Order: sequence, then C-alpha cells, then structure tokens
Amino acid sequence: MSAQTSHAPRQPLTAERLKSFTDAVVAIAMTLLILPLMESIGDASDDGMSAGTWLVGEWPQLFSFVLSFVLTAIFWIIHHRLFDRVQHVTVPLLWLSLVWMLTIVWLPVATAVVGQLGIDPVQRVLYIGTLLATSLVLLATRIYIRRRPELHAIAEDHQRAGMIGAVTMSTLFAAALVLAVTVPAIGYWSLFLVLLTSPVSAWLAGTRR
Repeated sequence: MSAQTSHAPRQPLTAERLKSFTDAVVAIAMTLLILPLMESIGDASDDGMSAGTWLVGEWPQLFSFVLSFVLTAIFWIIHHRLFDRVQHVTVPLLWLSLVWMLTIVWLPVATAVVGQLGIDPVQRVLYIGTLLATSLVLLATRIYIRRRPELHAIAEDHQRAGMIGAVTMSTLFAAALVLAVTVPAIGYWSLFLVLLTSPVSAWLAGTRR
C-alpha cells in the first residue's frame, strides 16, 4: 500500500445501512413499551382479577404506554423525513444517530417508571427529560447535516422549515419539563404543549419571510 493510498481521506459511508439499523432499533423500542403491561396481565390472572378491574388499576401504565408509543412514532417520522434525502454518513453523523437511538431505547425504561412507581419530580424529569434529550439530539443532527451539504440533497427551504420545527419542539419540551416540575398539579398534561409545535413553527416561518 502506497503512502498516498494510506493517507487518502476517508470517504463518507452510504446512509442506507444506518437508516435500516435505525428503523430496527425504533421498532424494538416501541415493542418494549408493551412488556410491563404484558407482565401485569400475568399478575392479574394469578390474582383472579377481571379485565375491568385490571383496566382501572393499570390506567396510569396504559396512558404512559400510549403516550410513549405516539411520541416515539412522531420522532421516527421526523427522523425518517430528515434522512430520506441523506445519501452519505460521516463518523460524527453516525455517532449523533447512535446517541439519538440511545434516547429512544431508554424511553421504555422511563415509561415503566412513570407507569409503575409513585409520582415525584425525579420521575417527571426522567420521563420528560428523555423526550427533551431526543428532541435536542435531533436538532443537533439537523444542524450538522445543514453544515455538510455534500451529504444530502435537502432543499434549503425544507432545511429551514425543519430547523424551525426542531427548535420549536425542543423549546416546548423544555417548557413542559419546567411546568411539570414547578406546577405538580399539571404534571404530564404539560406535554400537550408539544401539540403547538406545528402552529408555532408555521407562525415563526411566516415572520421570517
């Protein structure tokens, strides 16, 4: 091997394997969300509990499961749309994606804590903080991709809209976290703030024109 070949710059990796791997990780994480409920059904059967009694007793866990499933699906859709026109992956982008997947895989743990343990500020920080971390890593990924135009074929207007949406979502998750901790009566209902992402993003995009 010549010195010229050994010192040649490393070419970016193709993105297809990363996309497939990410899809698999998200699918597994979404499946793991249901496991605590499956275990509780077994316990209810051993105790001779009826289906109605089980539903009433497990409603916090059912709520946390549905909420986490929907939020994970939303994160996956956003990630899928972002990477749809990404053709190459560098090592930093690979690590950003792995950190994002780490937050997704951790969410079933945070969801189980919400559904099975008593409510306290640490529990809310753990759960909403995980969602905030997922959103922030996705924002960092967008920033990196925007600075490396050779990796993708994303139109500038789509990049700008995505950045506005990512900043808005992260800000609303942060506001929900602060509200949930400082106003215990509101609790996880503060997450409904995230529903404002689309209208606020649209308004912000309009003001920048």
